[in-house]
Amino acid sequence: MKRFYKQTEVSPAEGGWQVTLDGRGVKTQGKRAQVVPGEALARAMAAEWQDQGEEIDPARFVLRDMADYAIDVIAADRADAIRALVPYAETDTLCYRAEPGEALARRQAEVWEQLLTAAESRWNLRFERVSGIMHRPQPEATIAALRSVLEGKDEFTLAALRSLAGISASLTIALLAAEGAYPAETLWQASELEELYQAELWGRDAEAEARQAKRFRDFEAAMRFAAMVRG
Repeated sequence: MKRFYKQTEVSPAEGGWQVTLDGRGVKTQGKRAQVVPGEALARAMAAEWQDQGEEIDPARFVLRDMADYAIDVIAADRADAIRALVPYAETDTLCYRAEPGEALARRQAEVWEQLLTAAESRWNLRFERVSGIMHRPQPEATIAALRSVLEGKDEFTLAALRSLAGISASLTIALLAAEGAYPAETLWQASELEELYQAELWGRDAEAEARQAKRFRDFEAAMRFAAMVRG
């Protein structure tokens, strides 16, 4: 699609802020008013429009896509969005470790344990740690507590959590990221621990590193989105 606008601005709107293109408010992909919670987020989304070239590249609308998902999908059915996130707690990456005594298990304990214990303290719950690949269910009280945490999040934070959990395969990492509990690099390194460990053993692959870099940019963008929603 050719670029069809010249001026990109933001303006107050009922319920928040919106991006305007040549004075007209942007709509979501579902044709709803694209109103977001704060000016900072609206300006960041406006920058995505401003930074487009003569040809519009949809892949560069990372923040816009999360906002649209919040408005078009999550607002219509919050319960379904929460149901989709809960399985990331049931099979949380941070809870599944290599066999005791293995070098990888020691690395996992060193990096992951501090995040799990911080989450347990933050939300007053207990995670079951699992050695090996056999699934072991988390305590029902833990899942219920995490569901309650999710129910307390607004639609825009839930949209960020969808991206963060999908990238990290961990609801723990996603929630810590959405709440700004740790720097993005710390949480990203934890989510990629096994891949980074394998690269140390067997060498790095350029294509794999390019994919990792793209995933980190998306993770960082989702974390920034959540921060602007909070702030």
